[in-house]
Amino acid sequence: MATFKGNDITLLGTQVEVGQQAPDFEVLANDLSPVSRDTYEGIRIISVVPSIDTGVCDAQTRKFNEEAAQIDGVTVLTISNDLPFAQRRWCAASGLDNVVTLSDHRDLSFGHSYGVAIEELRLLARSVFVIDSANQVVYVEYMPESTDEVNFDAAIAAAKAAK
Repeated sequence: MATFKGNDITLLGTQVEVGQQAPDFEVLANDLSPVSRDTYEGIRIISVVPSIDTGVCDAQTRKFNEEAAQIDGVTVLTISNDLPFAQRRWCAASGLDNVVTLSDHRDLSFGHSYGVAIEELRLLARSVFVIDSANQVVYVEYMPESTDEVNFDAAIAAAKAAK
């Protein structure tokens, strides 16, 4: 059972589990070019937020941006359903350079592949995934309440331990 601001939501797609091969997906970069699971090599932290322009999502993106700067070989991908233009504008205003924002607005490919597409809102549910360099899922956190903060320490520890 998942909620958004206390209201029940329906998550579409299949949730992933630690140990499985990370599902592929196609999202859009800020320049509208397609991006897949394999566009970035090495260890990836996938930080999923409902909307980059909200307080908790902004804080989540900034926190992973700060932490990623201290880990060699880790790329942070922040995925939301915000339009690529809005993501680019947010990044420029925020001055963040250690995180990549990607948009799943076109067809919810990521949302369905990872089980985070919110049917009622057409947003993505807050979650975090860590994928190692062999595309194995090594960390998963689905938030029961999409407005709560993720466990940054656990995700960062998983990324540091990944190969």
